[in-house]
Amino acid sequence: MGSTRARIAIDAMGGDHAPAEIIAGALRAREELGVEVLLVGDKPQIEAILGQHTNSFPLEIVPAEGTIEMHEEPLSGLKRKPKASINVAMDLVKQKRADAVVSAGHSGAAMAAALLRLGRLRGIDRPAIGAVFPTMLAGKWVLLLDVGANVDCRPKFLEQFAVMGAIYSQYVLGVPEPKVGLLNIGEEPSKGNDLAVRTHQMLQDNGKISFIGNAEGRDVLSGRYDVIVCDGFVGNVLLKFAEAVGEIVLQILKEELPQGLQGQLGTALLKPNLKRIKQRIDHAEHGGGLLLGVAGVCIISHGSSQAPSIFNAIRLAKEAIDNQVLERIGSSYHKTAAPAAEVE
Repeated sequence: MGSTRARIAIDAMGGDHAPAEIIAGALRAREELGVEVLLVGDKPQIEAILGQHTNSFPLEIVPAEGTIEMHEEPLSGLKRKPKASINVAMDLVKQKRADAVVSAGHSGAAMAAALLRLGRLRGIDRPAIGAVFPTMLAGKWVLLLDVGANVDCRPKFLEQFAVMGAIYSQYVLGVPEPKVGLLNIGEEPSKGNDLAVRTHQMLQDNGKISFIGNAEGRDVLSGRYDVIVCDGFVGNVLLKFAEAVGEIVLQILKEELPQGLQGQLGTALLKPNLKRIKQRIDHAEHGGGLLLGVAGVCIISHGSSQAPSIFNAIRLAKEAIDNQVLERIGSSYHKTAAPAAEVE
């Protein structure tokens, strides 16, 4: 697909390092990716941060009042604060003033705001958050979903996740025929709980995907699968465990490689390799997860996101827009969006 002049609404007040790091990432994206950025949040705070960046591109500011704090229950917070930054950002997409939303704030509030304001794509019962993981094969990634949107799932939800994930893998990650797996405790179709057994049969019967069977935990990063589906409880645990392992590996490399004179010389020689290692395993390099299944492009970033992660989240949003991910998912079911409704 050809590149478009994407307009991205950024929740400038969401995240542990907002608004400074969010704005820094947005400025870089504006310069390097050529996207239009709408910074949503407290205007005086945003203007003060922008004033610290000399020679920066001008960015449009859309005023908002407050944010949904991490301790707040998502639905009540959204209703109590209709002008909160995440609500305003979602409204920009609903009004066609923006093509996508990026937020590092309260992930539950971001998902609820997307459902309430944008609605689901018709034919999709539950949206899912997809996260990209590195694998043992260089240059090959695996998409895991759901990683937190749905703690409890039905077989048809997981089947829909598989279809959406395969579309994303094919058109954004560039996999010609994505191989889909179901996360389980064994390879045999009869293994696992009732959800796993029933889902296995549904995936096997679905002609829209290339389902190759169950994937055990040790298979997730093997490179054998392009898409792996699971419920959001298991997926979120796996996501955070993988992030922790990546951080530990990077920390060990930083501590052990420079030991002694030989280590210092070796570290200098290995610097390009170490940079590539970081790019492969550091979750900041991926920016966050795409909320698949809602009628708008929504990227949910890590709460600890800093400028590099926000830049990559915006890049991820642009790729989803350029490759018409929503339209392709919609064409697998119906092209119109289901009306926005109350969120469970």
